[in-house]
Amino acid sequence: MKVLKTLNNAATYAGRRLVAQQHRKFINRHATELFHAPSGEDRYQVALYFADAMVNAYQIRQWYEPLKQLAKRVPVVIITRLPESALALREECAIPVHYAPTIEDVEKLVNSQDLRVVFYVNQNIRNFQMMRFNAPDHVFISHGESEKAYMWSNQLKAYDYVFSAGQAARDRLGLHLRNFDAGHRTRLIGRPQIDVDYLAPYSINHSLPTVLYAPTWEGDRPSMNYGSLLSHGEGLIDALIKDGGFNIIFRPHPRSGINSAQYGQAVERVRDKLNSANSTATGRLLFDDTTHWGWQWVQSDICITDISAVAYDFLATGKPMFVTTPVSEEATISDSPALSKVPSLAAAQSADSPALIRSALLEENAGFKEVVEYYFGDVAKGASMQRFIDESLNLVNGHAEVSHFPGRRAA
Repeated sequence: MKVLKTLNNAATYAGRRLVAQQHRKFINRHATELFHAPSGEDRYQVALYFADAMVNAYQIRQWYEPLKQLAKRVPVVIITRLPESALALREECAIPVHYAPTIEDVEKLVNSQDLRVVFYVNQNIRNFQMMRFNAPDHVFISHGESEKAYMWSNQLKAYDYVFSAGQAARDRLGLHLRNFDAGHRTRLIGRPQIDVDYLAPYSINHSLPTVLYAPTWEGDRPSMNYGSLLSHGEGLIDALIKDGGFNIIFRPHPRSGINSAQYGQAVERVRDKLNSANSTATGRLLFDDTTHWGWQWVQSDICITDISAVAYDFLATGKPMFVTTPVSEEATISDSPALSKVPSLAAAQSADSPALIRSALLEENAGFKEVVEYYFGDVAKGASMQRFIDESLNLVNGHAEVSHFPGRRAA
């Protein structure tokens, strides 16, 4: 046993040495691009902290354009902790990326800059390494609006502020979080992503209605099992292909199949169905795995999705949609004004989806305007983006320059 333990320790040590050597090579190769810290008036005042791998990059990508707009007013940087993420983000994002693999590197950056606001898009455990610094305002901006239990996690208390989409989110936090002043600690910004002009990467047959089917993933626990691909999706896609009167954009969640091989296999079966039928179809049948999310809203006439952020993004367009009913009895479903106004789609209705879609496209839903305002506020062109910028600058301008040593707080 002692010999085995010694060998295991040696293997672990050797592995760590190899990783360390590769890490040093990476640092030497890319130091100029990824460790640049400006001085003087160009010092960063706003950061978005992303400690995750690129499998979760969908969470940050939707904030590229709002950050670009904010960067026209104040210097902005993305802080990342993983080498692969640092390189990938540098290639695809116009915002400067700073690679800080150790907490010492984070501290050097913070103490050399004038950071006043730090944004977070998820609840990565490494967020707390950044949140040890008292001076900046730590602001959770999330990666979408939804009724998932994630949206009222008790972890939100750790942040100074939460940038919420609208009054619905503020009410949700006030209802579910104890000892949390939702009125003071939430700032309502709408959904700035709806104000971005997205370039579609595909052509669509505009003589036919376009259906966006965007199921969420299978979740990582029973209470988060909202994904409809196995229960609704394949039957829905089969019915739409057989009907032949629609363009289809099928966009699975980027994490589909992470926890369930069966769910991932269903994604591939739908991909095969669409690719096989596309060559002879009148409409365009697309399997969408593009990196950016947004152009699909513009191209689609109707959306079918699950209880997820997609439903709320599409809700802001005012176009008709269906939200699937989870088949899992353990999935957490809250009372939702949005879901009470949006038609639901049960698994048994999947085969009838073409007729249901045509009917929905002809109906006027007077309740949509009211519920959109409750969830997003003013959705007139440019209104959400302006609120995001205004609320960000309010926090930036509310700080005088201070020391960022942990334990010191801005006055």
